Amino acid sequence: MMRPRPASRRLAPLLVLCLAGGVLLAFEPCRFEVVEKETGWPVPLVELRTVNEVRFVSDNAGVIAFDLPEWMGVETWFEVRGQGYEVPKDGFGLRGVRLKPEPGQTLRVTVERRMIARRIGRLTGAGLFGESQRFGEHLDWVDSGVAGCDSVRNAVHEGRLFWIWGDTSLPRYPLGLFHASAATTEPRPLTSFEPPLRLAYDYFTDAERRPRNVAEMPGDGPTWLDGMISLPDRDGKQHLVAAYTKIRPPLEPYRSGLCEWDSVTSRFKPLALIWQKSDGPAQPPPMPYGHAMLWKDEEGRSWAMFGDPFPKLRCPATFEAYQKRETWQTLTAPATVPEAGSQTAIRPHRGTIAWNAHRKRWVTVFVREAGETSYLGEVYYAEADAPSGPWGPAIKVLWHDNYTFYNPCMHPDFTDPDSPVLLFEATYTRTFADKPEPTPRYDYNQVLYRLDLDDPRLVK
Repeated sequence: MMRPRPASRRLAPLLVLCLAGGVLLAFEPCRFEVVEKETGWPVPLVELRTVNEVRFVSDNAGVIAFDLPEWMGVETWFEVRGQGYEVPKDGFGLRGVRLKPEPGQTLRVTVERRMIARRIGRLTGAGLFGESQRFGEHLDWVDSGVAGCDSVRNAVHEGRLFWIWGDTSLPRYPLGLFHASAATTEPRPLTSFEPPLRLAYDYFTDAERRPRNVAEMPGDGPTWLDGMISLPDRDGKQHLVAAYTKIRPPLEPYRSGLCEWDSVTSRFKPLALIWQKSDGPAQPPPMPYGHAMLWKDEEGRSWAMFGDPFPKLRCPATFEAYQKRETWQTLTAPATVPEAGSQTAIRPHRGTIAWNAHRKRWVTVFVREAGETSYLGEVYYAEADAPSGPWGPAIKVLWHDNYTFYNPCMHPDFTDPDSPVLLFEATYTRTFADKPEPTPRYDYNQVLYRLDLDDPRLVK
């Protein structure tokens, strides 16, 4: 469908071409808007591909700035690839749309959502509104300086929500940050759970205001942080702590310990060395790894629990107990979860759990190991009456065609406790997939999804 563009959108710079005869032709891009059929919401991460393999991907506002001069004014076929969103097949089994781009015009591409989860948008990386800004929109949005980043961990500490990411790529060189990047936001950083997604992080930066490392632990190689949590000491002071692992090539852990956030230097500092490969066992002992959560048992005792997705270790929820290995208790996590509507037992890879007041049950979102559409790209939802389970049946809520979406992290604190909306993110990357083409801008970044817990497909 073609619609005239309002004058407020005529702010994009003109494209200038030098033709063979020396004539200059200037034109604006054609605006493509990708929207969901059911809601009319913009849909990020939808690819349109021409027959000569030129790719365009919608930004957080569902916008594409189409600027190929050779196809302006020409009826053009675009294959649609939507990772859970699609258009109907034609008579030859092809999924696509036929459009006639014109400079300065707007064309709408309507897609149907085939999965339960709704894609809200990309959280990290560059060019979140890169297409829209070519039309003079979202010009107040300033990118963070991060090009890509690995898995996230969260904890509320001293009135702020702390975010830490793993290896982080920067635009200035292929080798970026390898000792964790970090930022803070308000505890509830979103005012809307609909696209377009705009979540601005307050990164910890260097003297040139570029994101920097925050966890340079002793030893060679990258530092990975895990299990971040804020715990009170005996005097009531909160301490932000995490477990760290030192890595050497190819991806071998050789040292593990605990670290604590130093609010003066805005960096993590070593707290305790737990294991070194050179000093004893070839593998580290059970550690407070994964996603951390607080839980009070039937006797009123408070515990810090650590799991990925299901709890594997717990300790009393105090700073003193966290530092004493003798207080750590290992837990047995279920190895599989039954799949809804089948006899299949699903093996979870990683994920998170949380108490959900709306469902009045514990809920989990996790990635299936060795999925059907991708090895680590299928995400499941399940419920239980207790953190230890039993869990299930598990329901597939999203999938990716030969692409990875690993290490999901739920955000139950983003909403009111009794809200029917559940938000979660994970790392969208080509790693562990079968040699897919990397998605421009989106690859190796965090993407946010929404589950509507009243959806009848989730009630089993």
